[in-house]
Amino acid sequence: MISPDLAPLENLAKIGKLKPEPSDARESAGLIRSATVRLHDARNTALSIESRFDLAYNAAHSAALAALRAAGFRSDNRYLVFQCLAHTLSLPAAEWVLLNQAHTKRNLAEYEGDLDVTESFVAELIEQVERVLQAVKDL
Repeated sequence: MISPDLAPLENLAKIGKLKPEPSDARESAGLIRSATVRLHDARNTALSIESRFDLAYNAAHSAALAALRAAGFRSDNRYLVFQCLAHTLSLPAAEWVLLNQAHTKRNLAEYEGDLDVTESFVAELIEQVERVLQAVKDL
């Protein structure tokens, strides 16, 4: 893995988008555990597609937040947590853009009651979360 470039995160902290905060091993372990359990449950095809999406999305958020926390920052903005993966895990935009799509779908479901996901989207989301989670574990 390429070493993360934290300068953009420091710039976001300067303008108040991120909060610098020392990482906490116990918190990181809890976020990784949460992501792992939710990802496992998201693979359960006996659950509804909506439940599987919700589990995969929340696993993605926990993993991305663990990466941000490991870098020594915190954010109140879910979208920004995903966007920062370009810096916390050196993920190319093409890899975290799917998480942004999931975030948009989650917001439509949460705030407008409209969830439009397919089996193939959820499967792709699960695969992406697996890669993100492994990268976080490798930190």
